[in-house]
Amino acid sequence: MFRSLANQFVNPVQGGGASSAGDSKKTMAPTLRSDVYSAIDMTKAWLTGGLGRGQAGDGVSYQSILALIQKHFPDLKLGLESVGQTESEVVVVIGGVTNMVLELSKWEGMAGAMAMGTWTDALVEGHRRVDAESRKGLIANGITRGLDYNSDIGLMTKEFTAKIQIISSLKSVSSRIYGAGTSEARKSEALWSSKFI
Repeated sequence: MFRSLANQFVNPVQGGGASSAGDSKKTMAPTLRSDVYSAIDMTKAWLTGGLGRGQAGDGVSYQSILALIQKHFPDLKLGLESVGQTESEVVVVIGGVTNMVLELSKWEGMAGAMAMGTWTDALVEGHRRVDAESRKGLIANGITRGLDYNSDIGLMTKEFTAKIQIISSLKSVSSRIYGAGTSEARKSEALWSSKFI
C-alpha cells in the first residue's frame, strides 16, 4: 500500500489517466527548425518561379512545400477550387510556413523571432524578383492575406521581446511590398497591432 502511494507521488497520472488525441505537444519536433529554413528557401524560389521548380499558380509545384508544412500541421490542405489559382495557392503556403515559424517561436522565442525576420525578408525579396506584372499583384495579395488571415497567432511565443520582434517583422511586410502609407500597408499594420494587444 505504501509503495503504491509513493509511486503515485513520484509518477502522477496526468489528466485523470486518459490521454486524448487533442493533447497539446509537450516538446518541439526535432526537425522543426531545419524544416522552417527549408520551407523558407523553397517558398522564395517558388514565388519567383526560379530554379526550374515551377511557380506559384501552376497547380503542382506547391506540393513539395505543402508536404513539408503538413509534417507539422497535418490538417492544412489546399482545396480543389484553389489549385491553379495563384493568389489562393500563395495564401495557403504563406500561412502554413508562417505557422511553422510561429510554432518555432513557441519553443525557442528568439530563434523564432530571427526566423521570422528571415521569412519576411524572403517574402519581400521573392515578390521583388517576380517578373510578370500580372503575377506580381496576385502574389502580393496572397502574401498579405496569408500573413494577415491564415496565420495562427496562438502559436506565437509568450516572451515579450521575441513577440515584439515577430509582430514588427510581420507589420513591415505590406509596407515593403506595397509602399509605406498605402491603404494595404496601413490595414495590415493596424491588424497586426491589434493582434499584439
